[in-house]
Amino acid sequence: MKIMTALFGPSDAIERAKALQEAGASGVFTFEGPHDVFTPLVSASAVGGLDLMSNVAIAFPRNPIQLAHQANDLQLLSEGRFILGLGTQVRAQIEKRYGTEFDHPVARMAEMVGALRAIFATWNSGERLDFRGEYHRHTLMTPTFTPGPNPYGPPPIYLGALGPLMTRMTAEVADGLLVMPFGTKRFLHETTMPGVRAGLAAAGRRDDDFEVIPEIIVSVGDDHTSTRMLLAFYGSTPAYRPVLEAHGWGDLQPELNAMSKQGRWQEMATLIDDDILHTIAACGSPAEVAAHIRDRVDGVSDRICLYQPGPIDTDMLAEIVDALV
Repeated sequence: MKIMTALFGPSDAIERAKALQEAGASGVFTFEGPHDVFTPLVSASAVGGLDLMSNVAIAFPRNPIQLAHQANDLQLLSEGRFILGLGTQVRAQIEKRYGTEFDHPVARMAEMVGALRAIFATWNSGERLDFRGEYHRHTLMTPTFTPGPNPYGPPPIYLGALGPLMTRMTAEVADGLLVMPFGTKRFLHETTMPGVRAGLAAAGRRDDDFEVIPEIIVSVGDDHTSTRMLLAFYGSTPAYRPVLEAHGWGDLQPELNAMSKQGRWQEMATLIDDDILHTIAACGSPAEVAAHIRDRVDGVSDRICLYQPGPIDTDMLAEIVDALV
């Protein structure tokens, strides 16, 4: 099994990437948090042999040309080991934090993928750029701004998805699915994977044309306070209510949401009981974490992303890797 884990910032990206590689990680990913999602990956590309992935870059505030240049450069720097992972975020974040539009997210994301593919095709084959969509229009690419063919080919595009429409669309148009970390074995197998199969069938694609990468929240040791806080934060978001509803916990979401609006973040964590904690997150010793992961992703994927509230101890990571590979 291939195991990827997170880089949390640009300042120590090279050292951290080396340490994670020595612990057995096959790759590293970044997320759109307090730092830019691409900058640490530029540094980590200096560490040979690591897969690199944006997990995820928020798509709607960005222009496809801008994204294409960043992804193409990282594909070049990593010698063909980069995955462009894109996500939508939620309406409030897109409209209130980024100050851009969110309407019709499924159609908007599908068009983003189409625009990126058209730009990559122009750069790699020389064909005329002529993409005309509802949200994006790209009809000019002069030699001055053309990087030319990438010797490693265009980077693959993976999308983060949770809802049924986004999941199905992802399987129709993208190269892979990044399964959101706020998830469970039941939701993965009973909701996500049927959506993937439906999307592949609708597009006439084979399973071999598509990769599913589950992301799993990991909490090693006995103190899971920060993980409970993370789950409470995710659980407060309406978009994640379906995961809770799959286990009969749907009423928890509006309660957490109301508390978040009151700034009661510490108190929210107390509502994440042990049943919720151990169903969503892989907790305990490295062996227990590995057992949870293997049970959840069996038959789905041979690559996973370990997601944690803070940097994972490299000795613990090494033990998890040893138990999984």
